[in-house]
Amino acid sequence: MRCPFCSSEDSQVKDSRHTEDGNAIRRRRLCNGCGARFTTFERVQLRELTVVKKNGRRAPFERDKLLASVTIALQKRPVKDEQIERMISAIVRRLESIGNNEVSSEIIGQMVMDSLPHLDSVGYVRYASVYKNFHEVSDFESFIGEEKLAPETDNTENTENKEKED
Repeated sequence: MRCPFCSSEDSQVKDSRHTEDGNAIRRRRLCNGCGARFTTFERVQLRELTVVKKNGRRAPFERDKLLASVTIALQKRPVKDEQIERMISAIVRRLESIGNNEVSSEIIGQMVMDSLPHLDSVGYVRYASVYKNFHEVSDFESFIGEEKLAPETDNTENTENKEKED
């Protein structure tokens, strides 16, 4: 493993641990060249994924890019790094199990949109503002209004069904 500080390829593993969700191994390393310590993660990768962008361009799937975008949306929110990691791992597993090596950026974005409300509603709106390309305050207002209507409608239907059963 190449040292991120001095680019030396001579490093030693000092400690290995499974991550909380058990889907990766966290390794603490020591560079024999400069003495710096750094962390690496080892994960199972079922297949090489290619992301098909909206403009048709293809790029290799980068887990770290996905993690960065979600982390930005959840910045300064009461969400633990472990929760974010679990969400990203679940999305990556779903993507790899689709059975196709090419996946559209829209599918990835929708998976994040489906997962984020369970972690943090503010982070969800932040992510949506970029994903859905909000331009004005009214875009936020209409999105939040739509999101508030959906759960109330579901609850109303559930209440009506319970009343019919009684």
